[in-house]
Amino acid sequence: MTGSAPPRQELGKGVERVAGRPGSGTGGDDGRAWDARLGWAYGLTADDPAERAAALLRLAEARENVRAAVTRFNEWLRTPVPGDREGHRKAEYLKAYAPVQESQGYLLPDALWNRPRGDVRAWPGLPYALLYLEWEAKYPREWTRHAKKWGTKERLVRDVAVAGHDEAVRARLSDLVETVVRRRYRCKDREYVRVARVLDGEDLRARLTAAAGSDHPWARRHAAYVLWLLDRPGVPDTRSVWRTWNTEEFRG
Repeated sequence: MTGSAPPRQELGKGVERVAGRPGSGTGGDDGRAWDARLGWAYGLTADDPAERAAALLRLAEARENVRAAVTRFNEWLRTPVPGDREGHRKAEYLKAYAPVQESQGYLLPDALWNRPRGDVRAWPGLPYALLYLEWEAKYPREWTRHAKKWGTKERLVRDVAVAGHDEAVRARLSDLVETVVRRRYRCKDREYVRVARVLDGEDLRARLTAAAGSDHPWARRHAAYVLWLLDRPGVPDTRSVWRTWNTEEFRG
């Protein structure tokens, strides 16, 4: 995924339009720079309600900074210039747009947009991509209220569904898969089948087997379906396959 050029029209409330796809202006940063900007965001998944409240306050402040930067950029766009300066104005676009990108680097999920091309396993933003997904898994109501971006969730899950992650990342991804199969379906959850397939192994299958034998009807159904797909790597995870499996295979 590559970075996007600045827009040639005013930016609206959907600031995701600004940056497009999953690290806006953050591609060259190392892990320390990411931690300096977003280390506070780990509080979003804390068990302590006070710690989460403090992190949500930081999130709101960062979002307001993005809105202010967007407002200034839109004002700049609306400023008329003489015709003979139009070429110079075009050259100033990147400079005028830079504060928007910079402010997005302090906000989730905006900082995760426009991930540069390359191996996601080496991306310094990967811990925060996982954090964003973990927040949605652990506190879905707070995530939905404060940072819901279904498209970003979908792209991030697809991005991290690659083999070769280190053990720490594999453990976090396994926890995500287990959490997702044990709950009522949420938008884009089916993308986690991709993750399950690259993680397939004894540990994950043991977790899924336990979920498939639980008392929770959603967990039984979801986990059994994922296990069935793991045994059939050539079968696509489509709505048609899901419906057929529910009708012909699932014994609940």
